Amino acid sequence: MKFSIFYFADGASARDGGLYRLLIDGARFADAHGFEAVWTPERHFHSFGGPYANPSLTSAAVAAVTTRVKVRAGSVVAPLHHPLRIAEEWSMVDNLSGGRAGVAFAPGWNPVDFAFSPQSYADRARVVAETVDQVRSFWAGEPAEVVDGKGQARQVQLYPRPVQKELPIWITSGGSPQTFETAGRLGAGVLTHLFDQDIDDLAQKIAVYRRAAEASSARPNVVVMLHTLLGTSREEVRSLVQAPMKEYLRSSLDLMSRMSAEDEDLDPALVEELMNELLDQAFERYFAHGALFGTVEDGQKRIEELRAVGVDEVACLIDFGLPDSTVMEGLRHLRDLKQSCDD
Repeated sequence: MKFSIFYFADGASARDGGLYRLLIDGARFADAHGFEAVWTPERHFHSFGGPYANPSLTSAAVAAVTTRVKVRAGSVVAPLHHPLRIAEEWSMVDNLSGGRAGVAFAPGWNPVDFAFSPQSYADRARVVAETVDQVRSFWAGEPAEVVDGKGQARQVQLYPRPVQKELPIWITSGGSPQTFETAGRLGAGVLTHLFDQDIDDLAQKIAVYRRAAEASSARPNVVVMLHTLLGTSREEVRSLVQAPMKEYLRSSLDLMSRMSAEDEDLDPALVEELMNELLDQAFERYFAHGALFGTVEDGQKRIEELRAVGVDEVACLIDFGLPDSTVMEGLRHLRDLKQSCDD
C-alpha cells in the first residue's frame, strides 16, 4: 500500500502559521519520509477548499521544496479549462519537479464553478474524456489543430516539452459506477473517497473499474482519499478531531445546500437543530467507517480492509481545521503506520 498526503482546506479555518505553511511543511515531511505524492485540489468561490484555486500553482510550490515526492492535482476540473492550457501548465510542473507531475481529472459538480465556462456544464462528463485524450496527444508531441486570432487554421505543439513521456492520469469519482468504468476504459487510474460509499460498495466499483481497465490493457491504479489523524489513543484522536471535523462537514453541507437552493429553488437555510443532528450523524459514521482516525493499530486494520478490496494508495487528507502542530504530530504516527505496512 502506498501513502500520500492530500490537501483540501476549509479556508475559513484559522491557520497558525499562514495559509500555505502546512502545505509546505507537510510536503517536506512527505518527501523526507518516503510518501508517494502530495495532492492538491481545484476549488472556487467558497471557503470550502478555497485556498486551492489552482493545483498547478500549489504543485509548483511543492516541487520547489521537495526532491522525490510526486506532485499531483486532485483534481483539475477539466470542463473549466482548455486542454492545451492544461497540458502547458502541467508540462511546466513536470519540468520544475524533474518529472514528478500527475493529474486527476474531474467533471465538476457545482454550477457556480462553471462561471469560467458556462457552456460546458451540461456535457461536463463527456468533456472529461475528450480532455484526457487531447492532453495525452499534446503531451506525446503530436500537433494540435487550432484556429488563431485571424480565423486561420494552425498547428501548434506543446512547449516546454515535458520530462515524462506520459502524464500519469486519474479520473475522480464521487462514487458513480459509470465513472469507475470510464476511468478503466480510458486507461486511467481512479481517485475516490468514502463520503457516500462504504468499503463493500467500493469493492464492487473497483471490480467494475478493473474489468474495464483489463479490457483496455491498462495498468489499474485505485487511490482512496481519507481524512486522517493518528495518535496514541483512539479517545485522544476523537477528542481532537470531533469539533474541527464537524465544522469542516458544516462548510461542505453549506456549499451543497447553496447548490441545491439554486438548482431547485429551495430555501438554503437549514434549521440549526437539524444541522447539528446531521453533523452528529455524519461525524459518527465518518469516524467509524470513512476516515483514518485512531491509533497506528486502528490504521493497520483500515489499511488491510482497503488492500483487500483492491486499493493501491491511500491519500491522507490532513488539513481539516486542526492546528498545524497537531497535524504535524499526526504525520509522525502516519509515518509509523506507513513503515509498518512497508515491512
